[in-house]
Amino acid sequence: MIDRTSKLKQLIGQMVVVRASGYLFDRQIRYPVWEPPNSTLRRWLETLNLGGVILLGGSAAEIALRTRQLQDWSPHPLLIAADIEEGVGQRFAGATWFPPPMALGEIAKKDVNKAKEYAFRMGAITAREALSIGINWVLAPIVDVNNNPENPVINIRAFGETPEIVSELARSFILGARSYPVLTTAKHFPGHGDTGSDSHLDLPVLEHDLDRLETLELPPFQAAIETGVDSVMSGHLLIPAWDREHPATLSRKILTERLREKMGFDGIIVTDALIMGGVTKVASPAEVAVMAVEAGADILLMPPDPEVAIEAVYKAVTSGRISEERILESIARIRRAKEKLGPPENSIELLFDLGEPRAIATVEAIVKDSCKIGGNLPLETGNGRNLIIVDDLLNCDFLDRSSPAVTIPRQAGYEVQTVDRTTLKYCPDDDRSSLLQLFLRGNPFRGSAGLTEENKRIYRALLETGRVRGMIIYGSPYVFAWFRSLIDDDLPIVFTYSQEAAAQKIACEKLFGLSSPSGDIDREFV
Repeated sequence: MIDRTSKLKQLIGQMVVVRASGYLFDRQIRYPVWEPPNSTLRRWLETLNLGGVILLGGSAAEIALRTRQLQDWSPHPLLIAADIEEGVGQRFAGATWFPPPMALGEIAKKDVNKAKEYAFRMGAITAREALSIGINWVLAPIVDVNNNPENPVINIRAFGETPEIVSELARSFILGARSYPVLTTAKHFPGHGDTGSDSHLDLPVLEHDLDRLETLELPPFQAAIETGVDSVMSGHLLIPAWDREHPATLSRKILTERLREKMGFDGIIVTDALIMGGVTKVASPAEVAVMAVEAGADILLMPPDPEVAIEAVYKAVTSGRISEERILESIARIRRAKEKLGPPENSIELLFDLGEPRAIATVEAIVKDSCKIGGNLPLETGNGRNLIIVDDLLNCDFLDRSSPAVTIPRQAGYEVQTVDRTTLKYCPDDDRSSLLQLFLRGNPFRGSAGLTEENKRIYRALLETGRVRGMIIYGSPYVFAWFRSLIDDDLPIVFTYSQEAAAQKIACEKLFGLSSPSGDIDREFV
């Protein structure tokens, strides 16, 4: 039994993971509401005995320094996590950035074994690169089944639209990651794939019956558990069939009775970020922290204030609301996970292997095998404009003046013009022929899957001018399907799930006939 106040609070501190900037200096902090200055972060780590940190921002090389700094500040080894569902390069420049998981699901429709091999390599490369820069907790794979085309937040982050494909690819990713001593995470339990709203902003409700939940949402989580996934992340979702009052993150019926007892999971249950609208609108930060622990969570991810969360859980224990044994159960799971990781370290030698040729070759193979082309290729060269429309131009780390989406069309005579989707009000007046490139996909905090009704009206008007001579769509297959229903069969078009430079290069080369079509590329139009 725990007999001292400080000891109890220190143990509860291990159940808290805070958000921190991946940048080294305070002046680089991008999200000050969530990312504390270094003086505060250091004090928390030195005095609260926090269990870990989740990082965002910075280059891979900078993260290697940052993780060492954070481990030095902490008296105990930290879990250092990152949302790297598409590889380390998705968050930290310089490392490998894979296409979104749904690209593998597309490949699986034609060759499931090839897709599984890619998923295994993706897991292994992600784990190796994460470990090399000091990240030991991979918050992936997503095992949600995205069968709702209007899903604004999961979308192409999921492996696919059926539980069978998602289960197979998630299992392969986990097995690949297990090649290295890192933790993996299946998310977002019990399934965020069939929602029309974003739990970062609101609380989605899944009105499915028990049979539907058991046959569609849960199988990928069960597959992940049987494969040995280390942690499961709860989703901020209301599931009336199981609990009409509490979101999954705050529901004992869902986290303990369903996930622990019925599905047999004995690893770490981690909440999704506690700063998200899916729970902040339910109760106060202090009460949310207590309710999550009561529900069965072992780790509270990103509470608004870790001191408030720790104090609230402490008072719940001392008042008898939460038992000391309940805290010790979580501590035991956290200790087992940290023992798997070994001593905190990263390797400069491994750092130079980031984005190695084998990793880049895997990225390119996935892009090519999941790409779709149609119409009368190649697109003719000449005097035209390269109209690029981006989901969020001010927060776009895959596009600049040297990107292939800019440079290759320029060589073909198309001068770039960029527009932000959120500010798109009309089609810029230009009588030249246009190459239209769209970077649209579902993402957290956007509240949209890529196409608003106003956007659709403008795109229709642009197509009706007859000036669009070719298209490339990067991101959502649902956006691609909408455009495909509007265009003539002979209009040159390329679709790729990925938005990063390798995909841009491959897509532009296909459009302008700078490389021969691969037999693996799906030709949409005959």
